[in-house]
Amino acid sequence: MRMPATARWLAGSIARWKGIVGLNYHRIGDGRQSTFDRGLWSATSEDFDRQVRYLKTNFDIIAPHDVSYVLHVKRGRHVLLTFDDGYADNYTAAFPILTSHKVQASFFVATGYIDDPRLPWWDEIAWMVRKSERPGVSIPDYLSSPLVFDEPDRERAARTLLQTYKKLPSHRTLAFLQAIAEATGTGRPPSDLVEVHRLWMTWDMLREMHAAGMTIGGHTVHHPILSRMTREAQRQEISGCERRIVEELGVPMRAFAYPVGSRDAFNGDTRECLREVGVRTAFSYYGGFRKLSRWDNYDIPRIPVEQDTTFPEFRAAVMFPWAT
Repeated sequence: MRMPATARWLAGSIARWKGIVGLNYHRIGDGRQSTFDRGLWSATSEDFDRQVRYLKTNFDIIAPHDVSYVLHVKRGRHVLLTFDDGYADNYTAAFPILTSHKVQASFFVATGYIDDPRLPWWDEIAWMVRKSERPGVSIPDYLSSPLVFDEPDRERAARTLLQTYKKLPSHRTLAFLQAIAEATGTGRPPSDLVEVHRLWMTWDMLREMHAAGMTIGGHTVHHPILSRMTREAQRQEISGCERRIVEELGVPMRAFAYPVGSRDAFNGDTRECLREVGVRTAFSYYGGFRKLSRWDNYDIPRIPVEQDTTFPEFRAAVMFPWAT
């Protein structure tokens, strides 16, 4: 039977595809009932295991230090598995799955959360929205109109406030968190939530992962949106992160992921600061696929993997990355 024209085109596209696809994860587990930012959960352990098995069978899984080789040979289909932030489930859930399949991944950590565990701003915002006993909030200095809490999970309201935070210059973000705390009536989240939920990895965990072949890269110290900062402030966040990785792991910071990672989350100053500390590859987070002919070591795009991503959707994303 002759293959239909559309099917022949798809088969040809798959056969011709070559290059590097970046996949980005944050947390592994089931976050559908969490009071924190539910958008941070990327897959359950079962789903992640299935995804890794599929990738190992159909692609070459590489590390950031392999990028220069791939650019040189210009053949093959390669996947970079990456995790942002440094949540503890990266060690307890993702790491055992990766080692069981004998594949590599990169973990980009915000070193300030490892050194001094605290609730990050995105989880703070989600917690305040979900714990509020009020039907909504009015924050006229930041929102053009009152925000009504959508029930029962208030996900849309949390997303609205998170997007508002991301657009603010860095010097206004702390005041915005305080304004949310007052408007919701919850106050800022209690500090013991970090210990109760055991949010972050430790340096001992990271040392074990590094010894097992995982790449440990930088994600700043405090996870600010770098482009909203002065060049000097960016330099401090990047060099401070690099210093702690060297001190704790004894290796230079050669790979880095931009916090938030949107096209406007980093700029020319950011790139210069990364070059100054010796970073060779830097990862963005707005989806898409970059051809080898238009490669940029300081803007390697990644496709987000989210907890509602079905396996057919996941498979399509890596088979046809240009469509994401």
